[in-house]
Amino acid sequence: MNAAARQALPLAGIRVIDYSHFLAGPYVGRCLAALGAEVIKVERPGSGDAGRQHAWFVGDHSGYFLQQNMGKKGLSVNTKDPRGRALMKKLVDSADVFVENYRPGALDKLGLGYAELAETNPGLVYCSISAYGHTGPDSHRAGFGLIAEAKSGIMQMVGNPGEAPPLLRISLGDMYTGIHAVAAINAALLGRVRSGRGQHIDMALYDTLVSMHEYAVQCYTLSGGKEVPVQTGHDMPNSTLYGVFRAQDGDLVIAAQVDDAWKRFAALVERNGGPAGFGGDTRLHDAAGRNARRLEILEVVRPWVAQRPVAEILGMLDGIDVPCAKVQRIDEVLADPQIQARGMVVEQEHPVLGKIRLPNLPFRMSSCDTSITQVAPELGEHNAEIAASLGYDAAQIAEMQADGVLYSA
Repeated sequence: MNAAARQALPLAGIRVIDYSHFLAGPYVGRCLAALGAEVIKVERPGSGDAGRQHAWFVGDHSGYFLQQNMGKKGLSVNTKDPRGRALMKKLVDSADVFVENYRPGALDKLGLGYAELAETNPGLVYCSISAYGHTGPDSHRAGFGLIAEAKSGIMQMVGNPGEAPPLLRISLGDMYTGIHAVAAINAALLGRVRSGRGQHIDMALYDTLVSMHEYAVQCYTLSGGKEVPVQTGHDMPNSTLYGVFRAQDGDLVIAAQVDDAWKRFAALVERNGGPAGFGGDTRLHDAAGRNARRLEILEVVRPWVAQRPVAEILGMLDGIDVPCAKVQRIDEVLADPQIQARGMVVEQEHPVLGKIRLPNLPFRMSSCDTSITQVAPELGEHNAEIAASLGYDAAQIAEMQADGVLYSA
C-alpha cells in the first residue's frame, strides 16, 4: 500500500502514553499504534518494562517485548526526580490517551492517577487494566491472566474428566482484555468529540473472561442452577458432532453439528466403511437426537477417523462441505498459504538483529495498511525527541540525560 494510503490511518494525530508493562497494557499500545496513534512507551530507568526480561530471546533482545511494543517511541524517565515528574506531567497534558496496568492505587501515589491527571487534561481518556478492577472486595489483589482463567470458570471446563485442567498456553485473559480496552478507548475518544471530556476506563481481566462465556453462564442461570458445565474432553456434548479426533498421522477437528452438515457427514461415513444405516438414521437428524446418542456416534466416528490419514479425511470432508481442519503446529501455521496471503506475519528490519518476523495484528482496512514496520524501541531511545516535543531545549535535555533523569540503555 502506498504512502498516501498509510496517512489515512484512523488514529493519526492521537497521542498515547503507554505507562504499562508485560502484556495486557503493551498489547493495547501496540494495537493503537497500528491504527495510527503516536504511542510513547514510558519505562523505568535501568531494567525498563519487565517484558524485556521475558523469553524468547535473540541475543539480549526479548521477542516478547519486540512483539508487544513495535511501532512505539521509547522514553525512560526517573519520576522520583522533580524534573522527571515535571516532564511526565507535561507529557500527559499533551496526550489523548493514558494506558496503565498497575495494581489499583499504585499510580495515585506517583501523581499519575486519573483524578489528578484529569484536573489539567479533562479530555484525557485514561485506561486502567488490572486483575480484578478498581472496585469490589478483591480490587486490591494482584493477579495475572492465569489467575483470571482459573477464577472465571473457563479453565474448569477444559481437559479430560477427572484430570486437572491444562494450562491454556496462550494469554487469553491479557489479550482478550487488551482488545476490549482498545474498543473502549476508541469509543471514549469518539464520545469525547461530543462531550469534550475524556473518562476513566476500568478494565479487569476477571470481568473480561466471565463475559466471554457464550454458553456456560446462561446454561446455569436459565436452568435455575441445575446445569453446571463440566470437562468433556475432546468434544462438546451439546453440539454433536463437534470436536477433536485422532487420525493415523495426526489430529483434526470436525464441525458437523448443524443438521445438514451432519446428514452429509453421516452418509459419507456409511459410504466409506461405516455401519449400514448410519447415514439414514433419522434419530440423528436433529441436534437433540444426536446429543442423546452422542456416545454411540463417537463409537462409530472415532475408529472411522483413526483408520485414515489426516489428508484423506480432510479431502473427503472438504468435498462435501463439512467444516474441518488439521490441528496444526506453529511451523505449519506459518507455512499456511492462507496465513501468508493475509499477511499475518510482519517482517521488520531491526538495527541489531537484522530481519525479524513476528505475528501481525488482524486489522484489515480498505484504505490503510495497519502493518507496523517500526521495531520496538530500545530503552529510552526517543528521550531527546519526546522532550523536545514538550518544549525542552537541547541544553535542558543534555542536563537531564547527564543526571540520569532521562535514561537510555
